[in-house]
Amino acid sequence: MDAQQETRALIRPVKESIEDDLLAREGVVGVDIAEKVSDGKPTGQLSIVVFVQKKKPGARIARGQLIPKEIDGVPTDVQELEIELQSAMVKLDDVVGLVDATAYPSLHGGISMGPRRSVYLTPPEVPAAGNYVFVGTLGAMVRDRASGATMALTNFHVACPRGWAVGDRMAQPSLVDNAPAATDFGSLTRSVLSENVDGAVVTLDAGKAWSASIETIGNVAGTAAATIGMPVQKRGRTTEHTFGTVRSTDFTVTINYGGDVGSRTLRNQVRIETDTTRSARFSQKGDSGSVIVADDRNVIGLLFAGSTDGQWTFGNPIAAVQDELGVDIIRYEAPPIITRPSVCDPIRTAVIVCNKVTRPALCEPIQTRVVICNKITQPAVCEPIQTRVVICNKITQPAVCRPTRIPICDLQLTSAACDFPIPPQENPFGDEAAYGEEFLAGYLAALEAVATEEAADSDGQG
Repeated sequence: MDAQQETRALIRPVKESIEDDLLAREGVVGVDIAEKVSDGKPTGQLSIVVFVQKKKPGARIARGQLIPKEIDGVPTDVQELEIELQSAMVKLDDVVGLVDATAYPSLHGGISMGPRRSVYLTPPEVPAAGNYVFVGTLGAMVRDRASGATMALTNFHVACPRGWAVGDRMAQPSLVDNAPAATDFGSLTRSVLSENVDGAVVTLDAGKAWSASIETIGNVAGTAAATIGMPVQKRGRTTEHTFGTVRSTDFTVTINYGGDVGSRTLRNQVRIETDTTRSARFSQKGDSGSVIVADDRNVIGLLFAGSTDGQWTFGNPIAAVQDELGVDIIRYEAPPIITRPSVCDPIRTAVIVCNKVTRPALCEPIQTRVVICNKITQPAVCEPIQTRVVICNKITQPAVCRPTRIPICDLQLTSAACDFPIPPQENPFGDEAAYGEEFLAGYLAALEAVATEEAADSDGQG
């Protein structure tokens, strides 16, 4: 806690103990803790500031009405302030739109709204008798703590003109702004006018589109407590997007609500000074009901009144607004990011055959031939030679069938000295044939000739 906060904490109980007495004095409209001003210049000294509609010389003020120089050791200061509610009303016959009379397809904060009905008023409350319609600002979207219903937040004095009742229909834009385009969006559900809050909530019709955002400012982040020196902004129906600075959270003010309501005192209000480097004024009639937000888009208050010169604007602390109306400001929540499942590209694999061959190896066709034995002097019946195609893995040379013994069938020598030809004899299958020297010599010569011929073929293919 800094030195100014400590000083405020010391002054606060003194201010609260005397403020009702001060407000009862003639011309007093507000009491606050603020810097004392002397000859139009701030002194840097915190004091109890008494706001009056019009300053008068001490000689013209009755003794019992004078503001003491100090109270319980705390200095006082008197400053001028003329306060007015920031709603607007126009005679039905004189309806003319002011600034933002847009009919928005989706409800959100910072846009025109008002009751569907008109109210018959007479002087001195109004300049001329007639039916009047009212306009203010839809501040933000809220959620009912009891039912979970979605509602629109605004001020009591915007939604509840004389003769109001629960169930009154509300329109956007208001009848003041654009009567032909005004569309009903919901019904008045609750309202409160207390020492802390001037508020009302409207339940949205089924299927009505809305968003947790404020026109121009953006999505609502949540809520926060106002602090001295906090930069703030608001978006309202009349002055639209404006900027200011919180100067106090201890402001007590008495305002005449007129009609059957009369004067009411609201305590511990937020007092905001217009940032004239960015805005001509922070609020004007028609901006009532706007929410006041910090630069991080957290809502800190509900705007309800201001000074006629545009220097000051006043708001209810948002925590009190929520508690007394039984609602919560709806903050924007980003929709979940939906991602598509990652689908891997199919991986093409190659079967590596025979030393990383890029295409299947095709064996050269193996040419085979039936070997026909040379005619032998003795009839020989060869068993059929069964051959098979050799499917090679890494064939380095043509397949050569291994030499086979060719049985000489149906031939038997009864004696080594017998004369040829010897008639064929049947032997058991698989027995070796008997033959003479001449027959053997011819047979061996035939085998040699075959081997020579096959070797020549092999050399030609290689």
